[in-house]
Amino acid sequence: MKPEERQEQMFLSWLSGKGIEFANPQAEKDYKERVMRLKEAIQLKGPPDRVPVCPLTGLFPVYYSGITVEEAMYDYDKAADAWKKYVLDFKPDAYVGTVFVPPGRFFEVLDYKIYRWPGHGVPPDISYQFLEAEYMKADEYDTLIQDPSDFWLRSYFPRIFGVLKPFAKLAPFTEVLEMVMTCGSFIPFGLPEVQAAFKALFAAGEEACRWAATGRAVDRALQGRGFPALVGGISKAPFDIIGDTLRGTRGIITDMYRRPEKLLQALEAVVPLAIRMGVSSAGAAGHPLVFMPLHKGADGFLSGKQFATFYWPTLRKVIIGLIEEGMVPFLFAEGSYNSRLEIIRNLPRGRTVWLFDQTDMAEAKEILGDIACIAGNVPITLLTLGTADEVKEYCRRLLKTAGKDGGFILSSGVAIDNIRPENMRALIETAKESGNYF
Repeated sequence: MKPEERQEQMFLSWLSGKGIEFANPQAEKDYKERVMRLKEAIQLKGPPDRVPVCPLTGLFPVYYSGITVEEAMYDYDKAADAWKKYVLDFKPDAYVGTVFVPPGRFFEVLDYKIYRWPGHGVPPDISYQFLEAEYMKADEYDTLIQDPSDFWLRSYFPRIFGVLKPFAKLAPFTEVLEMVMTCGSFIPFGLPEVQAAFKALFAAGEEACRWAATGRAVDRALQGRGFPALVGGISKAPFDIIGDTLRGTRGIITDMYRRPEKLLQALEAVVPLAIRMGVSSAGAAGHPLVFMPLHKGADGFLSGKQFATFYWPTLRKVIIGLIEEGMVPFLFAEGSYNSRLEIIRNLPRGRTVWLFDQTDMAEAKEILGDIACIAGNVPITLLTLGTADEVKEYCRRLLKTAGKDGGFILSSGVAIDNIRPENMRALIETAKESGNYF
C-alpha cells in the first residue's frame, strides 16, 4: 500500500473502536465523533465541526485527585482513579494516558540511576527528576555505531541499572555461531551475579506487567465512555536519543565540535531504531499518532547551521519513515521554533502534527498551515498563575489565529502538572464554546 493508504487504514483502526466495550450507544457515537474531529484536523480536510481540545496533561490528574505523586507511582489503583476522574470531570476530546506515572517499584527493583523519584531523592508530592550525566563515554561511538543493541545491553544497562552491572560480563551474542564457538559465550550465564541480575529482570518484568494491566484497564474504561487516547506510540529524534540519556547535553554539544563525523554516523545508526520504536508501539495500539518530544532542537539551543546539520536531517528521516508506515508523527516542539518553521515545512502535506510551546502561532499558521496540523500553545505560566478569564481570553485569540480554516488542535504548550482546576476547565470549555470560529 501507499503511505497515505496505510495512514487511512491506521485511522480506520483507531476510529472503529474495535475491542472497546462501549457503555452505551451514545458513548460509541461520542468516541467516533471525537476521533473524526482529530482526523479531519490532522489531515487538513477542512474545518471540522469545531477545533479539537486535547490538553497535554502530565501529572495534573494526580494533583487534581488529591493524591501525591508517590502514591500514584506506587498505588496503581489510585493512579487509575485519578485519570478517570480527570477525564470524566473535564471531558477533553482526547486524553493522555497514565504513562506519566511510571511504576516506582519497577525502578526500585532495577536500582535505576538516571532519575530521582518520590521516596528516592525527591519529596512525595514532587515529580521525578532527571540526573544529567555521560552514560555513554566519548570514545564509545564506534561501539554504538557497529552494534547498537549490544551497546545497550553490555555497556548502557550496567550503568543505568545498578542490579544489571553484571551484564558487562556478558559476551556479544553475535559470537554464537557454531559448535566450537558457542559454549564460551555462555559461561557468564553461570556466574551467580549474572543469574541474580536476570532474577531482578524477571521481578521488574512482573511489576511492569501489573502496572501495564492497570493502564489498559483505564483505557478500556475511558474509551468505553467515549474518550479516545490522544497518542498511540512514542519515539524520539536521533539527536535526542544520543543527547538526552547517552552522552548528555554537555557531551553531545562538545561532540559537535570535537568528533562531528562520529556523531553524524551515530545519528544515522539510531534512525531505524527510532522508526521501529514508533511503528511497533503505535501499531500495537492500532492508533496512528506517534508522540515525539523534541528536547534539544529549540531556538537558542542549536544555531541554525547546527540544527540543519545535526538535528533535522535524521529527525526528518524518522518522520518520513513513520509516515511511510502509515503513522502520524506528533511532534512536541519544546521551547521556541520560530527560526525552524521554514525548514520543518519540508514534509508531506497532512501527515504530521506540530505541538508548539513558545512558537509564534501566527507565524506557524502562515508557514505551516497548508502543510501540517499545528497544536498548542496555551502557556504553562498563564495556566499556573493566570485567572480562568485570562485563560479563556488567550484561548479565544489563539482560536482566531491558529484555528482559521481548521488544521488546529487547542492544547497547552507543555505538559500540565499542578494548576488550578478552573484554568483547565477554562481551556477546555473555550474550545467547545468558541472553537467553531474560523
